[in-house]
Amino acid sequence: MSLLIHVLACAFGLGSWVAVNGLWVELPLIVNSLPEGWDLPSYLTVIIQLANLGPLLVTLMHKLCPGPHKERVVIYTVLSIGVVSCILLAVFWDTTTVVAGASYSVAFFIITFFLSLVDCTSSVTFMPFMTQLPAKYLTTYFLGEGLSGFIPGVVALAQGVGIARCVISNQTEGNHTYGNVSISHTEYLPPNFSIEVFFAFLTVMMSVSLAAFIALNKLPRTFELSTENLMPDTEGTVSSGLDNPGADTDGVAVKGQGEGEVKGKTPKLSTYQLTFIYTLVVLVNAATNGVLPSVQTYSCMPYGNLAYHLSAALASVANPVACTVAMFFPNRSLVFLGGLSMLGAGFGSYNMAMAAMSPCPLLQGTVGGEVIIVLSWLLFTGTTSYVKVMVAVILRDRSHSALVWCGAASQMGSLVGSVTMFPLVNTYRLFKSGDFCSTQCPL
Repeated sequence: MSLLIHVLACAFGLGSWVAVNGLWVELPLIVNSLPEGWDLPSYLTVIIQLANLGPLLVTLMHKLCPGPHKERVVIYTVLSIGVVSCILLAVFWDTTTVVAGASYSVAFFIITFFLSLVDCTSSVTFMPFMTQLPAKYLTTYFLGEGLSGFIPGVVALAQGVGIARCVISNQTEGNHTYGNVSISHTEYLPPNFSIEVFFAFLTVMMSVSLAAFIALNKLPRTFELSTENLMPDTEGTVSSGLDNPGADTDGVAVKGQGEGEVKGKTPKLSTYQLTFIYTLVVLVNAATNGVLPSVQTYSCMPYGNLAYHLSAALASVANPVACTVAMFFPNRSLVFLGGLSMLGAGFGSYNMAMAAMSPCPLLQGTVGGEVIIVLSWLLFTGTTSYVKVMVAVILRDRSHSALVWCGAASQMGSLVGSVTMFPLVNTYRLFKSGDFCSTQCPL
């Protein structure tokens, strides 16, 4: 039965960021159909940050009216909103409205806001809920959270999102006959299945997450969940155990077959250590959820469409792999986690440097350049994912509130990173784009 809890925890994690991840991997198709065109990502960036209102309200609720009952009501609500929003997205995503004489995707923006509200709020509700279960299930939850990005990415690749080819066309200059001029441009092939089908798939994933959450609350507890004493009694349900305040302790565990032996408390964290941990959470999430995603296209596309898709897909794979590694090889040393963060920052710096050099980065047009940029994105995602998992495990053992503030810190980092990059990319145009087939770079 312990395996069943692992499966449910993983399925529950699928609903954390599946909607936003799905929207981002589907953008190469959506932008060709909506009136905003390539400006659409900048709109979505603002909408997603506005949705951080959800985590703020939940954090205040936790401070003013703490309690697992209210937490579960919020999760039921946001997952239900997610399912309904995905259904509406599949039906109305391409509906436009005329505002001030111009067409805008008002319906798409409104639905996207509610989907973003669900995903952003998950950071401060889903993880604290998992603190009511043994620590090993938290890592499994993170595996599901990683799959919420990996699975839509794989489905998008199967759909043919962004698959392109170079086409040479002949054009005659002006009204005079000077001969034909050959122009190379990028042509995108049609997808293997429609955007509506993709959004229907997101609806299924969100429904699976809701069903898993219901099961976690209703599953009878007729077995030993773990070696931790989350319940003083031997009867009841998993949900009754979630109501037990004793689960919110600083890591006291009871082991044994009948009598049990008490295991010592986990080491207390000093103020400096907590400051370091929360600062790390803010910086890592700013990089992974705000700064680097904003420029991934500029970083990868100059190397070709294959490099971009491999970077996106393999980086998505790296997240659940890092969670699996953390499950079997945990390391709570703050020195180790700090060093691993610095290593990840090195890979991230290379990715940012290549984006700044776009459309002519280093080793463009060579196999070596493509391999390096793909590996850099893969290792950047893998190292930072491991750090985020282990920090969450450390704070989980401290208290329920510590993990709530961990979620709030991660959202603050994401907000700072996104808000910082938005004007740099969209207003000041510090990053230059170019057609892969037609851009000529100096040797």
